[in-house]
Amino acid sequence: VGIDVSAGKVDALNAGHPPVLEPGLAEMLAQVMADGRLRATCDIQDGLADADLSMICVGTPSRSNGSLDLQYVLQVARQIGENLSLTATPHTVVVRSTVLPGSTRRHILPAIESAAGEPPGTRYDICCNPEFLREGSSVEDYDNPVRILVGEREPGGGSRVMELYAGIDAQRYSVPLEVAEATKYTDNAFHAVKVAFANEMARVWSAVGADPRQVMAMVAADTKLNVSPVYLRPGFAFGGSCLPKDVRAIGYMARENDVELALVDSLLPSNEQHIQRAYNRIAESGSRKVSMLGLAFKGGTDDLRESPLLRLAKLLIGEGYDLKIHDSAIVLSAIHGSNREFLEQQIPHVARVLSDDLDAVVTHGELLIVGHDLPQYDKDEQWRSAGKVVLRLA
Repeated sequence: VGIDVSAGKVDALNAGHPPVLEPGLAEMLAQVMADGRLRATCDIQDGLADADLSMICVGTPSRSNGSLDLQYVLQVARQIGENLSLTATPHTVVVRSTVLPGSTRRHILPAIESAAGEPPGTRYDICCNPEFLREGSSVEDYDNPVRILVGEREPGGGSRVMELYAGIDAQRYSVPLEVAEATKYTDNAFHAVKVAFANEMARVWSAVGADPRQVMAMVAADTKLNVSPVYLRPGFAFGGSCLPKDVRAIGYMARENDVELALVDSLLPSNEQHIQRAYNRIAESGSRKVSMLGLAFKGGTDDLRESPLLRLAKLLIGEGYDLKIHDSAIVLSAIHGSNREFLEQQIPHVARVLSDDLDAVVTHGELLIVGHDLPQYDKDEQWRSAGKVVLRLA
């Protein structure tokens, strides 16, 4: 049963006319109407009678300042709460509307609870089931999803929602409400980033004679690094001999050709914010004796070029912190020539802070900065039980 405030939309649906233009939708609508499996109404009490689930699918438009307007979602939530006694027990409320993390738990659920006069639990529960459908291919996307995602108020609370997808072959994920809500926004932001990035690359490469369509086809052909989970794990700032240098070079070439790259030009400032944020968290801890586990730009290498951990170490030393550093790939006695000169330029008296004794470095610090994701540094619980504050950047 579909419920809507628009009598015209309800009448059209009951007459077998789809409310939107989607390939395959008209045929599907005709079939379910003929089978008596779908009807629409403006009467919420009629629509909710004996319902096992109610799905909130109203819009969440932007306000003029960019904030999310939940008024329609909250209005429906209150109506469901006011008429909860008409539904089947237990009843599951499912938020399909796109809402920011925390919206379901902090706003929508309280609206239902206040209207119903009772908390969630035995009588009803609430879940978040964001949709990942593209206009123009929504039927295909529904039938062949990459994943089925249900956010739960408590573990197990989304089992009835999962039953809706019986017969659909896709990986199922049950996660906390906030993770499901955030995933929807992260997906959309990532799609926007990809479109903006491809367009910026097209502008700069067109200006220097490289066919942007061929370039992006080559980029998309790399499913090991480019179109893959690689580089999509939250962590610390990027560094090394390639990424910072090449981002600067692209920006310089663009400026030479009078091309503006708002997205690409934001990458290095964004990277700097990660380093500053890490320092701020250290300063807020109040600890002055700090141990850093990892110094190279990534674990398993001795490459210090543009290492964000080296930048952070310099910042801490400059601010008077008592710092000790361990990096199993950087052995001071084995570093010679220009590498040794570079390290000593970056960290004067480096022998005082760099040690190959992991236990001694860990013992020294009140706060441990874990900069590399390596097995020997995967002892957070052990270190915390010993009274250490652990800040994991990797």
